[in-house]
Amino acid sequence: MKISQNKVATINYILTDNDGTVIDQSTDSNFAYLHNGHNIIPGLEAALLDKEAGDQLTVTVEPAQAYGEKDLAAIQQIPRKMFPADADIQPGMQFQGESPEGQMTVVTVTAIDGDTVVVDGNHPLAGLTLNFEVTVVDVREASVEELEHGHVHGQGGHVH
Repeated sequence: MKISQNKVATINYILTDNDGTVIDQSTDSNFAYLHNGHNIIPGLEAALLDKEAGDQLTVTVEPAQAYGEKDLAAIQQIPRKMFPADADIQPGMQFQGESPEGQMTVVTVTAIDGDTVVVDGNHPLAGLTLNFEVTVVDVREASVEELEHGHVHGQGGHVH
């Protein structure tokens, strides 16, 4: 059976950046996704179309088909007083916040400059070219419930 719309594909993958650093991996045959359910990045999903169990492929995904380019407007300087007074704020910490449009968002502290905290609301992988080594483990029909909910039940989820 080939990967196509509304099929559930189980894959093993190793994700690296252009320097060969491993960013993420799932190699225990527990990562499954619903094809065309917008559960994985578009560039990887497109490359997996029509693949079947046993297929191995190397996929390079440019930022536009992954997490987008880095949006400089999402990097902001926020007064320290906007954070909890007792928080020991350090670079790398993440906080949940609200965008100007009212959307919930996660920001990562990138720097602290006196009473100013620099946060980045971009996805951590925004602006990066992503390289996947993928093995298709299994392809099956999605259940009615999986189709209704738009994702796989009982196993892994999104490629981050």
